[in-house]
Amino acid sequence: MRENQLIVYRNLEEGGLFFGMARLMRVYGEEALPLEERVSLLYRCAGELLETTGQHGFYGNLWHCYLANLLVNNENIYSRACEMRGEAGGSINGAVLHDMAIFKEFFDYDFGPMMECLKASELIALFCYESCEEGSRVYNTRIRGRVCELAVKLGQAADPIEMKAALSDFYREYGVGKLGLHKAFRIVREDGGMEILPILNIAHVRLDDLVGYELPKQKLIQNTEAFVSGGKANNCLLFGDAGTGKSSCIKAIANAYYDRGLRLIEVYKHQFRELHEVIGRIKNRNYKFIIYMDDLSFEEFETEYKYLKAVIEGGLEKKPDNVLIYATSNRRHLIKETFADKEGRRDQLHAGDTVQEKLSLASRFGVTIFFGAPDQKQFQEIVRTLAERNGILMPKEELLLEANRWELSHGGLSGRTAQQFVDYLSGKERDSKL
Repeated sequence: MRENQLIVYRNLEEGGLFFGMARLMRVYGEEALPLEERVSLLYRCAGELLETTGQHGFYGNLWHCYLANLLVNNENIYSRACEMRGEAGGSINGAVLHDMAIFKEFFDYDFGPMMECLKASELIALFCYESCEEGSRVYNTRIRGRVCELAVKLGQAADPIEMKAALSDFYREYGVGKLGLHKAFRIVREDGGMEILPILNIAHVRLDDLVGYELPKQKLIQNTEAFVSGGKANNCLLFGDAGTGKSSCIKAIANAYYDRGLRLIEVYKHQFRELHEVIGRIKNRNYKFIIYMDDLSFEEFETEYKYLKAVIEGGLEKKPDNVLIYATSNRRHLIKETFADKEGRRDQLHAGDTVQEKLSLASRFGVTIFFGAPDQKQFQEIVRTLAERNGILMPKEELLLEANRWELSHGGLSGRTAQQFVDYLSGKERDSKL
């Protein structure tokens, strides 16, 4: 096996099993090596393959799935050039074809003689594996299916050229690595280093799920459409009353534009110091990134907003064209103001400067979108629409009467209250059928 001759795909993340298998393929029949050691190596590799399967939820030929997963997660000069654009040109193609020829040897490897030599025929199940349907700790079902489908294509490819074409098509359609395969991410600092980690189960909400608010939604769509199309777009601040769907709108945007290369990175207030590093890691990728800040507001003593101001505009380094900031807040001006700020404290020579400092953050969002609480009529329309979507069969007068009673003791008039009420009815109806 020629695993040490790889060029472009040489640095394989999670490649320990790959190199262990390569060694096993070379030595399994060498009598100079004790049989017990060869058998132990085989079962150790089989165990690692099953552990990987449990993490990723693979099925079918597990060896092919493992190899395909290595290839789709390998961020290199070729895979990054292909993401969202398709097969790259230039001299790099020769090196990639060289690597594909090596990987084809691994895809085509016949494990039959090895299992017969080491008397391990039970391991044949690894090559026609049926998933136990447990949830993946790495991928959601959609991504897992794509990787398994690619594994079949690569295993059936007639030559390295066909393998390279299938892999390049995958990069173009779905991207490469975790940034390509997942919709949304959070940042975590572990062992002194910052990591951008995928969120596996983002709520699959659509803009149509949010009843009403057509003008605010259209304003958000227009800005996002311009962004993903490569045009000029602004940072967005969605502000207004609680429970009106601000956060749901941004989640829906992530779902709607994922196939066009939009990715969402959630950042919390205490992580604003990490923003420069986050942007440094994503600015040269072929995706569009929205840095998402939920429920953004600051008290007087909190100074993290200064890091955010520098990132939005004001620093020497220009914000990359593939990065925008979308934030939600119940406050229009984000930073808490007091009457003392307006009147001017006696101990401040330039009280107006204090006010301008506090207002300047909100002014750096080019688009501000207001989400107001619905009135009684709008609230009832939201309830009626949600009840219909959820198959709740209740006379209209009774439904609206119950909804009015519910909102009086559950947070007032809002879309969130309406959804909670409909969820309550759905659960009550399900329990009555048991």
